[in-house]
Amino acid sequence: MKPIKTVLVLGSGALKIGQAGEFDYSGSQALKAFKEAGLKTILVNPNIATIQTSKELADEIYFLPVTTPFVTKVIEQEHPDAIALSFGGQTALNCGIDLHQHNILKKHHVTILGTPITSVITTEDRQAFAHHMHSINQPIPKSQSCSNPKQALISAQKIGFPVMIRAAYALGGQSSGVAQNVAELKQIIADAFAFSPQILVEKYLHHYKEIEYEVVRDSADNCVTVCNMENFDPLGIHTGESIVVAPSQTLNNHQYHTLRHASIDIVKSLGIIGECNVQFALNPNSPLEYYVIEVNARLSRSSALASKATGYPLAYVAAKLALGKTLPQIKNQVTKTTSAFFEPALDYLAVKMPRWDLHKFKGAHMTIGSSMKSVGEVMAIGRSFEEAIQKAVRMLDIGVEGVTDLPNDNTHNPKLTATPDRLFQICQALLHGQSITAIYKRTGIDPWFLEALQNIVTAQKKPPSLKILKQLGFSDQKIAQLTNTTPQAIRTKRKKLGLVPYVFQIDTLAGEFPAQTNYLYTTYHGAHHDVTPLGQTGVIVLGSGTYRIGSSVEFDWATVFTAQALKKFSKQSIIINCNPETVSTDYDISDRLYFEELTLERVQ
Repeated sequence: MKPIKTVLVLGSGALKIGQAGEFDYSGSQALKAFKEAGLKTILVNPNIATIQTSKELADEIYFLPVTTPFVTKVIEQEHPDAIALSFGGQTALNCGIDLHQHNILKKHHVTILGTPITSVITTEDRQAFAHHMHSINQPIPKSQSCSNPKQALISAQKIGFPVMIRAAYALGGQSSGVAQNVAELKQIIADAFAFSPQILVEKYLHHYKEIEYEVVRDSADNCVTVCNMENFDPLGIHTGESIVVAPSQTLNNHQYHTLRHASIDIVKSLGIIGECNVQFALNPNSPLEYYVIEVNARLSRSSALASKATGYPLAYVAAKLALGKTLPQIKNQVTKTTSAFFEPALDYLAVKMPRWDLHKFKGAHMTIGSSMKSVGEVMAIGRSFEEAIQKAVRMLDIGVEGVTDLPNDNTHNPKLTATPDRLFQICQALLHGQSITAIYKRTGIDPWFLEALQNIVTAQKKPPSLKILKQLGFSDQKIAQLTNTTPQAIRTKRKKLGLVPYVFQIDTLAGEFPAQTNYLYTTYHGAHHDVTPLGQTGVIVLGSGTYRIGSSVEFDWATVFTAQALKKFSKQSIIINCNPETVSTDYDISDRLYFEELTLERVQ
């Protein structure tokens, strides 16, 4: 292979549902890693609102569509030695596959960095993926890939309804869905074949758990699982549409390690170099029956979440691995002393929650499913699920103080169908005496999560001590509502009792090794602070929180460059933000990062 001096990086283009700021984050980390290696970087990305298209990161920026004709022109102009496809989401990946299949990269002697393109195609092509999983004895649901509607109809009748439809080379589960009958099947496949040449018809695994592993592998076959995550919602709700908890809470040790071992076997068999996401369906009624659902041989939204949940810089490490470095050779950016060849240990949990703005679209269906509709997301960190989930709903900025409030709905007739309000409807059902067993049968949400929600509901019905309420994630505002007083009165009472949140570090090592991290969160499950105040040199920079219609990545750009500008005035930046997709919540942007709520109580 010829020496690499110049790298072409494909960005993700415009933000859209299913592909947002997470690729500004991953692309920015990759550009930093390539520059550290002394390479010239060329970026193709037409999005003017992102940090990666600012002059500080790439040496050359082409504000052009990430499509084959335009990228070909850039290759002819710049003569890059290599191209990076895995940092710009599905848009970049599809473009890279097209460039490969039209022999454009071969013609211009451009090397593809990281995972071999044949492996990428295997994970994207539904038939090739199924064949590969069979070849390594990994179970997949009974399925059939189809290239026309007639094939799809015959396959569905052979497999038996209900069936799940998945389109190949799709973004955010586009045009996927569950078909209960022939009429529903015809509707879904008509949409899917409108943009994809191939679909997969597979047996629908009703109420199976969805579990994910983020896996990193280098060219020397070193392999680690950086993070495992569990969807609050069962299979059938897209990961981007689901509440996600990291690490998983309901798996036993045997289940965790069985799936971990399977994910490593899959990633090694595919020859992945860099980062990869493996998704499983796990039968809740059979301890070890699982199926492989999907593999993303690129950075994804889940990767951004895993990176922020663990503090492990996945995109940065993946870029270094793509250049031929091995995991033991890469310095752990958190401890500054150990290597990147480790699996993070978490002494906290993270909860990701999506935000939808469906009410802004006239005639939009309020149900959620296997195709993404969410426009943003938040991540909350706590020492208990109750603490983190209550933080998360406030972070969404949808006018609720906790999980027992009802957004966009004043009725008290709980509906447990999958909608943006389902979490709140479940808590209303619990408030009205519905049993956990009944709710589990209707929703497929694991009783462990439902019992945690029941703890919150029980505390609301009969408030315990102030300390327990705070440990269950209740805000001063919510406690004031429950006790018929004011938030300021609750705050005053708390401080008199010495009941204040403690500041903890995310160090990826559960405190086992010294870590130089300024990645912080607050909790009421503590009795000490991990850091001392910065004092008068510190300046708080408030981030914009979750993406929503009308407020997006442009405010992340503003936050990042404000933090960097403060250094010129000998000030230390303290960013408060809760969006896991962003560059502003990266580990090396500010002097201190509080992954926290943008609320009066928390900022105080």
